Amino acid sequence: MSAAGMEALANPYEGLSHVFPSMASMTPDSRLRQLIDLSGALVSRSLTANAELESSLTHMTKNLRRIMTSDFAVIGQYQVEDGRLQLMAFDTADNSGLTRRSIERLAEGWSNVLSTGEGRMVRFSDLGAYDELDEGSIGELSMQGYVLPLVSRERLLGVFALGTRGEWAYTHQEFEYLRQISNQVAVLLENFLLHAELRKLKGKDGSEDNVYPVDQPSSETGFEGIIGRSAALQRVLREVGVVALTDSGVLVQGETGTGKELIAQAIHHRSTRRDRPFIKVNCAAIPSGLLESELFGHEKGAFTGAITRKPGRFELADKGTLFLDEVGDIPLDLQAKLLRVLQEHEFERLGSTRTQQVDVRVIAATHRDLKQMVEEGTFRSDLYYRLHVFPLTVPALRDRRDDIPLIVRHFVSKYSQRMNRNIDTIPSRTMEVLKDYAWPGNVRELQNFVERAVILSPGSSLRAPLDELTQETIQLSKTHLSTLEEMEREHVLRALKESKWVTGGPKGAAAKLGMKRTTLAYRIRKLGIPVRPQM
Repeated sequence: MSAAGMEALANPYEGLSHVFPSMASMTPDSRLRQLIDLSGALVSRSLTANAELESSLTHMTKNLRRIMTSDFAVIGQYQVEDGRLQLMAFDTADNSGLTRRSIERLAEGWSNVLSTGEGRMVRFSDLGAYDELDEGSIGELSMQGYVLPLVSRERLLGVFALGTRGEWAYTHQEFEYLRQISNQVAVLLENFLLHAELRKLKGKDGSEDNVYPVDQPSSETGFEGIIGRSAALQRVLREVGVVALTDSGVLVQGETGTGKELIAQAIHHRSTRRDRPFIKVNCAAIPSGLLESELFGHEKGAFTGAITRKPGRFELADKGTLFLDEVGDIPLDLQAKLLRVLQEHEFERLGSTRTQQVDVRVIAATHRDLKQMVEEGTFRSDLYYRLHVFPLTVPALRDRRDDIPLIVRHFVSKYSQRMNRNIDTIPSRTMEVLKDYAWPGNVRELQNFVERAVILSPGSSLRAPLDELTQETIQLSKTHLSTLEEMEREHVLRALKESKWVTGGPKGAAAKLGMKRTTLAYRIRKLGIPVRPQM
C-alpha cells in the first residue's frame, strides 16, 4: 500500500486532498484496492467520530465522492408521511454546476428506484424531473450513476446516490462495495432514529450521554452470549455493528478472559458471510512446527506423518470468516506467508507448487502488545498494519463493574439449571464483594468462581466462597506488581548496575539483555525505573 494510502488509513479525513485526486488516473482494480483498504477506517471514523448524524453523513458523502471521482454524492431520508426524500447530506464537485435545489429536484425521480428495494445503475435523465433543474447547464449533461435504497430490517429508511457525467465510470465490483456502504449508512440512520425516539419518549434533553441508553439489553441487538449494559461495552458493540457489514479485517484486543472470541463471533453473525463457515484457530495452542500445516494445509508426503492430503483452515473458511486467536504467537518466519494471503488472497499448501485462491475475512485477536512486539522485532510491521485496519479493544471487567450483577445472575441461572439446583437469590453482601473485586482473569475468572459457588450452595441462596477473593485482594495490595513484573524489574536493574547505567553500546545494558536500546528504554519507562542511579 502506498505511503499516501497509509496516511489516509490512519486518519481518513486529514490530507484527503493529497490522496484522492490521484485516484482519477488509477485503473478500476487499483482504485478498488484503495477503496477496500480505506473502507474500515473511513467508515468507522465517519460513524463514530461525530455526535451529530448530519455531520457524520456529510463527511461520508464528501469522502466517498472524492474516492469515486464523482460529480455528486447524496444521502436522503425517506419521509413515510408524504413519500418524499429529505436531503440529509450531499457533496458536489466544484465544476459540476449542481446546487442543493437541483439535487432535490433530481431526487424527485428516484421514487421508482426505491419501490424496487434494490440498488441499480441509472441514467438520471431517464428518471424524470431532470429537465426541470434550475441550472441551465445541467440539462446538457449526461449524468449517470448509482441509486441505492437504505434498507434495515426490511424497512426503507432513505437513499444513497452517486452520479457522474459521461459514460459509465464505475465497475461492478465498485457497485458491490457501494452496496456495503449503503448497508452501513442504513444501520447508522436506523440507530439514530431509534435513539431519537427513545429520548423523545423518555423526555431526555438529547445530550451526548443519552444517545445510547445504558438500559438497552445487548440481546435485543443480536449479540448473543455478550452480557452487559455498561457504556464501555455498548461502545464496543456499536463498533461491532459498524464494521460487521464491511469485509474489512478486524483486530480484537484485550486482556485474557474478556470475551474476544464472542466479539469475533458477533462480527461474523452480523456480516454478509453469516451463512458461511466461521473457523477458529488458537495460534498459541498449536506447536509452531505444525501451525503452517494447520493454516495452509499440506500434500501427502510433505513431511513425516503426512499420509494424506489435508486442507488448511484458510481453505475451510473460504467465503467465510477465519478467527486467528492469539495472533501474536505466530512465529516470525510464518508471518510473511500470512501477510501474503491477507494481501493477495492466495497461498500454496505445504509440499505443493499449485497456488490456491481463497476469499476469507480474517478477524485476529491478541492480549499482547503487537506495537511493542514490532519495536522489538518479533512481529512484522507490515503484518501489524494489515491486521490493524479496524482495531477493537474489549474492556476489562474492572472497567465495567456495573455489568457484574448481570453477568453473575446469568451464570447463576446457567449453572443452577445444569446442576439441577434452585438458586433464586444472591445476598447483597455477596454482590458487593463481587463488584469490588478487581477480577484479573476478567469474565472467565468470574464464570469459574460462580460455577464453584453454585456447587457450594445447597439451598436457594448463593453461598459464594468470598474468603478466597478477600485473601487474594490482600495479597495483591501487598505486592503491587505481579511476580513476572517484579522479576523483570530486578533483572533490568541488575543489567543497568553492571553496565554502570550505560544502555547503548557493546557493553551497555541493552546488549547484556539481548534487546535493542529503544526497547530497553521502553521497558525502563514501563517498569518505573529511574533513569539515573539513586545516590
